[in-house]
Parts: sequence; structure tokens; C-alpha cells
Amino acid sequence: MKTTEEKYIVFHRNVLDGLSEIHDKSVQTCVTSPPYYNLRDYGVEGQIGLEATPEEYIQNLVQVFRHVRRVLKDDGTLWIVIGDSYNGSGKAKGDKNIDKFLQRSNKSSHSTKPTKVSSLKSRDLIGIPWMLAFALRADGWYLRQDIIWSKPNPMPESVKNRCTKSHEYVFLLSKSPKYYFDYEALEEPATGYDNRKDIVMKEFVYPVRRKRSVWTIPTQPFKGAHFAVFPESLAELCVIAGSKEGDVVLDVFSGAATTGKVALQNNRIYRGYEINADFIEIGKNRI
Repeated sequence: MKTTEEKYIVFHRNVLDGLSEIHDKSVQTCVTSPPYYNLRDYGVEGQIGLEATPEEYIQNLVQVFRHVRRVLKDDGTLWIVIGDSYNGSGKAKGDKNIDKFLQRSNKSSHSTKPTKVSSLKSRDLIGIPWMLAFALRADGWYLRQDIIWSKPNPMPESVKNRCTKSHEYVFLLSKSPKYYFDYEALEEPATGYDNRKDIVMKEFVYPVRRKRSVWTIPTQPFKGAHFAVFPESLAELCVIAGSKEGDVVLDVFSGAATTGKVALQNNRIYRGYEINADFIEIGKNRI
């Protein structure tokens, strides 16, 4: 039986260099959330997220996930949690004041200057999530589903010319047309049995249904120095649907190791990559 130290390993490496050392088809699923575009400066050489244009940012992520596809088993999956950004005017903070709350500041990073992309109009929503999804599809991934992470407790906003942002995207992608997906692990209570095909009586006791594509999950407070921590319950849904006990779960932007913590709790093996040593230590302390 593997020890915790063997089950949980985070490499302090650039992910592109590190993934080259992993054997082909050795990982069952990858659950990750890359740094959001032009939102935080982590102060680490080689970081992703501070590219001059959205297109350059997307291409760098495509390159990372191309290596992920190589190490995934043929029936493996990729789950990406990703948020969007607004284009600024270059003269004022504008909607950047809003976006900064997606990933709050701490001693390990600082806010970047407001996003200013010359090819877009001031205050345009850039569309980062779908740019990434379409680019990955074009690179060979099967784009299987867009899942809405609905936040019942979003950060309040002062903006008066649009609705308060209360969601992010979770994209499910696969390496092959047929892939491992444990739909039963995601079954949820149904309000009643109404003869729909996706509703069944679980052990003849209570009705359950296939999970819908809108996941209502509150944001989770985190006292550590890392600010971009997505909820454990969100990571868990991806982990239990995309892998079995004993499988290897990968996170190429490990951060505070939310995916790693959930993987261990569900008897998986975790491998992560993180270029910020402070975040690696945070993850170890959580484990």
C-alpha cells in the first residue's frame, strides 16, 4: 500500500519540462484551473497569465494541455475551471476592479495593470473561456461539455451597467470519443419520479437523477496565502466522475492543492506541478 508521501507529490517545476518526464498514458484525469488572464502577477519566472495578448495566453495553455493529452490514458479526461476578463480602456481601472475579486491579493502576488487589448473595444468581455475551449478542440481534444459553476454567494459588484457576475465555466474534454465517466458518482436527489429517462429509484428508496450541467456550489473561504482556491466540492465532482480509486489524478497548476486534497480523500494518487514554492508549502500543510 502506498504511503501518503507516495500518493501525493507536487513537483516544483515548469509544467512543460515536468510533463516530459511522465510516461505516456499514465494519468486517468486532469483537474485544473490555470491562472486567469492578466489578473495576477505571481512574481515567478515562466508564469502563465501575463501574456501581451489573449491569443498568446491561449496558445501557451494549448501547448500545456497538448502535453497533458499525451500522458492521459486513452479513456482519460481533462476538466478545466476557467474565468473571464474584461478589456480596459488603459485610462481607468474600469471592470478590472471587479475581476480582481475573482482572485484576491496576498503577499505572494499583486494585481496587474488593467487589461488593455488593442484589438478589442474598451469594456469588452474578452471571452477567454470559449477562446480556450475552441482552441483545444482545434488542437485535437474532444470538447464534451460546458458546465456552469453557479455561485450563490458571489462577490458583490458596484457595476450598474450589467448583471453581477456569479458564474465560471468548467469544461469537460476528452482524449478520445469514448472515455471514462462515472455518471452514477454524480447522481443527485430528484424531487420526485416523473418517468423521465434520467430519473431512477435508487434501491427503491428515493429517486435520483443524472447530474445537470449547472452546478450550484458556494465559494469556499480559505485562510491560507493563496487566493485562487476553488471549492473542494467542485474539484471532488470532477475527480470522482473522471477516475476510479487508485487512479492517478493530475493538476498542472497545483496552487494550494485543492485537487490533491480531494484526490487523497477519495483514495486516488495525486501528481501536481507548481512553479511557486510558497504555494507548494501551502498545499503540503493542507494535506
